[in-house]
Amino acid sequence: MEHARIAVAGASGLIGTALVRSLTADGHTVLRLVRREPRSADEIRWDPDRGTVDEAGLAGCDAVVNLAGAGVGDRRWTDAYKELIRSSRVRGTTALAEAVAALPEDARPRVFLNGSAIGYYGETGDRAVDESAPPGQGFLPQVCVEWEAAAAPAREAGVRTVFARTGLVVAPGGGAWGRLFPLFRAGLGGRLGDGRQYWSYIALHDEVAALRHLLGTEGLSGPFNLTAPEPLTNREITAAMARVLRRPAVFAVPAPVLRAVLGEMAGDVLGSARVLPTRLLESGFRFAFPRIEGAVRAALQGAADQESGDLF
Repeated sequence: MEHARIAVAGASGLIGTALVRSLTADGHTVLRLVRREPRSADEIRWDPDRGTVDEAGLAGCDAVVNLAGAGVGDRRWTDAYKELIRSSRVRGTTALAEAVAALPEDARPRVFLNGSAIGYYGETGDRAVDESAPPGQGFLPQVCVEWEAAAAPAREAGVRTVFARTGLVVAPGGGAWGRLFPLFRAGLGGRLGDGRQYWSYIALHDEVAALRHLLGTEGLSGPFNLTAPEPLTNREITAAMARVLRRPAVFAVPAPVLRAVLGEMAGDVLGSARVLPTRLLESGFRFAFPRIEGAVRAALQGAADQESGDLF
């Protein structure tokens, strides 16, 4: 994609921050969606809870990217927080998709890239799944189904609509790995439960590169799994973390303890999701860090580069 004007919701999150930095470094114009009054020309006002977006701000954008949503692992899953996880995704997507569809045809973006997650597939055990698999059962699969369905207005208006079903992002700044890195650095790392559950991960560098690939490649639409080509078990990932960080990994957290501490969210940690990026690979994307050791090293280097202002 040549010099483009791109609106991003969720620009302050782990992935959004890295994506915005990468786009602006290459000379693209990035407009951030904010819930307060805009303070500069590169901000667009929106209120996902009320379903309102400043449509004039979106007019003329080449792409709209929606990565907004309450963090799945940020808090214990009370009924109220589960509703926030669901509504923050569905309402935000609905608001943006309807705003895009309401624009005059010549002012609409060429692509609407919406976040999603491999939680779509639910528990897969040892069974490998790709984008052709149906949704699983349970809370997260249902959230993902509603999340993606909320983008219908943009798709029906003729805008190329893409869903990035992201796996566990290997980065020290947030998500599951944001909690793992400090533990392993302190020599307190270890497997979770029996360690046999599959974790489908992706390096933050590859996550950003994949998002840009989906944005810039005409003809790509529908769901794409953003996960490394070879999912590993939690036990294998634990061993790799220990090797790269040169720390022991002798501790293990039994499943009953995880359930007591995390509640219903423990099912997401102990569950197995063996997810393959079939469509992403078929589209011509190539991973810079397809293996876990490289992804972990890239995360550590990325953290160092971020401190020096030289990320991506």
